[in-house]
Amino acid sequence: MRIYISADMEGVTGLVDAEDVQPGGRDYERGRLMMAEDVNAAVRGAITAGATDITVNDAHGPMRNILPESLHPAARLIRGKPKHMGMLEGLSPEHDAMICVGYHSRAGALGVLSHSFMGHEIEDMWLDGRPVGEIGLAHATAAAIGVALTVLTGDDCACTEMAAWDASVRTVAVKYARDRFAADLRPAEEARAAIEEAVAARLSAPPKASVAAAEAPSTLTVRWQSASVASTLLGIPGVTAADTRTIQAQGTLPSLYRLFGVWMRVASSLTNQPPYC
Repeated sequence: MRIYISADMEGVTGLVDAEDVQPGGRDYERGRLMMAEDVNAAVRGAITAGATDITVNDAHGPMRNILPESLHPAARLIRGKPKHMGMLEGLSPEHDAMICVGYHSRAGALGVLSHSFMGHEIEDMWLDGRPVGEIGLAHATAAAIGVALTVLTGDDCACTEMAAWDASVRTVAVKYARDRFAADLRPAEEARAAIEEAVAARLSAPPKASVAAAEAPSTLTVRWQSASVASTLLGIPGVTAADTRTIQAQGTLPSLYRLFGVWMRVASSLTNQPPYC
């Protein structure tokens, strides 16, 4: 059984602030170790369920957060950037299931460190008219590739968002949001035991995703904080304007996901904003 793990950081056990998840932050070094421990719990659960091949994609920020020596030796690590598929780099139809570790709720939600991909640069996103963030877009893209998202870990708001997209996905809340930078923390050992148990149980009979979504075009719409970003992106063929700050494009997933990655790289070149403010 081949398992793919996409690992973000904001939804990791114990982390609540930008100082925990940004390189240079006073608690970042501790945070990256906490991230590895949550991932390792998922790896142990996958091994218990019979996984023989496990790929971990470091999907947060610089994508160099997990120290290779901190990762469980049974897993391979995809590290660094740029990556054509960003948070889903390396995911293929050959994988039997996907797990999302450390994910967070979308922009506008009152979840811990909530945002959509680029902090406050992206004000909102929609997929086929439905509000979407990193969770929904990962789920839809994986389904188009033919891989089912089986387990997601994060705060309670991330778990609620996941359940709204697909109630069959097993969720593990490792903390409970009190505000955007505050949470009621689940004890670390308890949280990681819950992750391990959930992964082992869910992967005992992993579902197979339908690839029907890959055949139909989708529309991705993004509202940017900056009209300059939206205006510049209109230079990309197929991108149209809904208003001065909102653009959209049609295409099939996962190609549309890859195109969105290009949008973010353009936006990054035009802005110099911290991700949490």
